[in-house]
Amino acid sequence: MNLSRTARAALWTALVLGLGVVYVPLGVVVLNSFNSDRTFGWPPPGFTLQWWGAAWRSTGVRDALWTSVQAGLGATAIALVLGTMAAFAVQRYRFFGRDTVSLLIVLPIALPGIVTGIALSNTFHSVLGVPLGLFTVIVGHATFCVVTVFNNVLARLRRMGLNVEEASADLGADTFTTFRLVTFPMMRSALLAGGLLAFALSFDEIIVTTFTAGAGVRTLPIWIFENLFRPNQAPVVNVVAAALVIVSVVPIYFAQRLSGGDPQTR
Repeated sequence: MNLSRTARAALWTALVLGLGVVYVPLGVVVLNSFNSDRTFGWPPPGFTLQWWGAAWRSTGVRDALWTSVQAGLGATAIALVLGTMAAFAVQRYRFFGRDTVSLLIVLPIALPGIVTGIALSNTFHSVLGVPLGLFTVIVGHATFCVVTVFNNVLARLRRMGLNVEEASADLGADTFTTFRLVTFPMMRSALLAGGLLAFALSFDEIIVTTFTAGAGVRTLPIWIFENLFRPNQAPVVNVVAAALVIVSVVPIYFAQRLSGGDPQTR
């Protein structure tokens, strides 16, 4: 489709403005993490690593970071298992209600986080009688992390088809040998991409965490929210926020790289 010069200019302007609205504030947070003025005077009078050192020495930050890592790894592990099994079931088998099952798996990521958080909190507390803690945070995060793994694996299975697996079976390989030597290597990058996205989602989550964490469990986003309006902690909060930006970008970048390409060549 050929566009006029005016239309192309308008599209580029809209693109730049849209990206600017998203990324300029993030850039300001990163710059302020190096701002030598603890009141964040603008433009920065100078730059320093003092606040990064203070953040690293903070026991609260380190504890919150470790909690976020634990929650992210736990939610990612659950998502990899359940998301992969669900993707195989939906793609490889025909059964009544298959489309409904697919919708129900994807639905949690579309629901408002506060709705999911309230529902999980009520279920854990009132129905199951499970005390809120790190375990309930992991389960809460897994409800939406499953979606990323499911979508990645489902897309890869659709691109793979069945020809190579059928050829393996024709050559005498049983189901498990075919999966180990043929299917799994072809979908390995999709699993890694889904896992990276799931970890990034879990690491940044705050709304569902607020309702499922209980007393004494603080992830890094929760720590930021609790210290956001404390003047003495403002420089450290900026450092932690900047670190979160970096930690979030890296897995998403690699997930995007891994998701592309022909599975036959991996």
